[in-house]
Amino acid sequence: MEFLKKASALYAIVQPFLDITILAFLLYFAYRILVKTQAIQLLKGTVSLFLIYAIAFLLKLNTLLWLLNILAPGLLIGVAIVFQPELRKIFLKIGQSDWLRIGTRSKQSHLDSVMTTAEILSNRGRGMLAVFVRRNGLRDIAETGTRLNADLTSSLLVTIFGHDTPLHDGAVIIQGGHILAAGCFLPLSEQQDIRKSFGTRHRAALGLSEETDAVVLIVSEETGAISLAYDSRLYYDLASAEITRRLEELLDLGSEGTQAEDTGNDGKERN
Repeated sequence: MEFLKKASALYAIVQPFLDITILAFLLYFAYRILVKTQAIQLLKGTVSLFLIYAIAFLLKLNTLLWLLNILAPGLLIGVAIVFQPELRKIFLKIGQSDWLRIGTRSKQSHLDSVMTTAEILSNRGRGMLAVFVRRNGLRDIAETGTRLNADLTSSLLVTIFGHDTPLHDGAVIIQGGHILAAGCFLPLSEQQDIRKSFGTRHRAALGLSEETDAVVLIVSEETGAISLAYDSRLYYDLASAEITRRLEELLDLGSEGTQAEDTGNDGKERN
C-alpha cells in the first residue's frame, strides 16, 4: 500500500508534464501534416471562424451569434466538401506515419543504375520520371502504364527514356530492384504557387508526392537538371551525390532531407 501511495504521489507530479508533452507532440504532428498536405489554408479558415465566434460571444452580439449557430452545420458540411482533397491527404499522411506501421521497410537497391541513367539522359537532353515506391502501394498508377516486372538496369531505363518509344513520356514505377511498370501517368500538382516555367514532368512528380509517400526523380528535358519530389516538396537541380544520399535515407529510414528549394526556381521544362 505504501508503494502505491508513493507511486500515486509521483504520478500526480509527473502528470502535468506528461499531459503537456503529449499535447505538444500531437500539435506538432498535426502541424507537419497540414504543411505537407498544403491544408494550412483550411486551418487558417477554421481559426478565423472561431475568432469571429469568440468576438461575437464576448461582445454579446446576439444577432451574429444567432446567425453563426444557424450556419454552423452548413459550414461544416461545406468545408468537408470544398476541402475534400485536403482532408483526404491529411488521413493519407496519418496512415503513412511510421508509428502506425508494423514491420520494417525492405531496403531499396540499384540506385547506381538509376543515377547512371539520370546522368546519361541529362547529358543527352532527354527527360525522365522515376517513381520509387515506399509504404503506399501504387497499383492504380501502375495500371495507367504498361506492366513490365523487369529487373532494374541502366540499359533498360536508357532504352525507355533515351529514345522516342511509346513509354518515354510517362513514368517508371520502381520497387525492390524491379521496374513494375513504364509509361505511367501521374496526377498533376494542385499547388497554385508553381512557376509556369515548370512543365508537366515536374508538376506530375509534385502531384504524386502530394497524394502518396513516393519519391520521384525527375530529369529535365530542356535544362538537364536532376531533381527530387517527395512530401509535397520539389527539390530542384541537386547534385548526383546529394540525390543518392537523400534516396538512401528516404528509402531506408524515411529521414527527411534538407530544406526544399523554391518550386519557382528558374529552369524550364518542356511538356
